[in-house]
Amino acid sequence: MKNGVVLALLSSFVFSVMNALVKEVSFTIPAAEIAFFRGLIGTVLVLVIMHRQRISFSRTGIPMLAVRGLMGGMYMLTFFYTLSHLPLTDASILAQLAPIFVMILSALLLKEQIRGKSALLLLVVLVGAAILIQPNTYASYSVFAIVGLLSAFFSAAASISIRYLSQKHSAYEIVFYFTATSTIVAIPFLTNHFVMPDVRDSVYLLLIGVVSLIGQLFLTKAFTHENAIVVQVISYFGLMLNALFGFLFWEEIPNITTIIGGILIVAGCVGLSMFKPSGDARA
Repeated sequence: MKNGVVLALLSSFVFSVMNALVKEVSFTIPAAEIAFFRGLIGTVLVLVIMHRQRISFSRTGIPMLAVRGLMGGMYMLTFFYTLSHLPLTDASILAQLAPIFVMILSALLLKEQIRGKSALLLLVVLVGAAILIQPNTYASYSVFAIVGLLSAFFSAAASISIRYLSQKHSAYEIVFYFTATSTIVAIPFLTNHFVMPDVRDSVYLLLIGVVSLIGQLFLTKAFTHENAIVVQVISYFGLMLNALFGFLFWEEIPNITTIIGGILIVAGCVGLSMFKPSGDARA
């Protein structure tokens, strides 16, 4: 098996473990607080790595780095909020819509046209999203699902900024601005809802920070060894892991709506990846 494929599979596994950890600790710690500690721990770890490898900070391109950090921070807040209120599988499927927003934003900002089969597959994905979100109902599920949809949008915006930044900045510097900015973004949401973590929660928060950084490193290295299309398709392996973890730990059984919507979304995204490589859907 190719190194790139192995790294992509490892990244999917690690991110699925992180999602499960976030889901578990969200029963006692608010989503914004989880995002804050993930960003804080990631910032410290990245600074240590940059110091040891003698990687210096750039003096140019800082506004764009800040934009990437802001979009990544908003992604974390919205995705963790979705994870804390929806089954793990549902939240993960919604997050996988990021490549669709990459395509839409590329068309709007980069004037890239969506034609032929791509337009048809995009329609398939949107139908799947509508089935999963259930906009015709006004229950809380729809509200949480819409927040999950926003997480995919912010992830896509961060992905597009990474495309631009990776040409002039090191991966560690980009990750630093993401973790540092996302920590700051989370602070306003902590004012009235901060919960002092006990020993158990502290261990979970530390693991989330470490595991998420490992996942980022695996994913970055996967893109250096393997075609972006292959890595994107392999990332959907994480959906199966999330469904498995949801069943094993919280007895979450996907309903028919999740299954149908999920199949349409994954099939459409895989098809679109075959026609047009998309950026990394992770923030």
